[in-house]
Amino acid sequence: MPKMKTKSGAAKRFRRTSKGYKHRQSFRNHILTKKSTKRKRQLRHLKDIAPADVPLIKRMLGD
Repeated sequence: MPKMKTKSGAAKRFRRTSKGYKHRQSFRNHILTKKSTKRKRQLRHLKDIAPADVPLIKRMLGD
């Protein structure tokens, strides 16, 4: 049986944690001048993956 391959795009976007998976939030790349400081600050942190999406992420990462 061949080795399980990881989707390299998913490997760059998702991080495994003890409780599940996390990812970086969107809307933080460009056109930042019109976004408020509060909004940009809150987008800094990693966010948990929804439980419904965990099986898909597991399959992409080969876990």
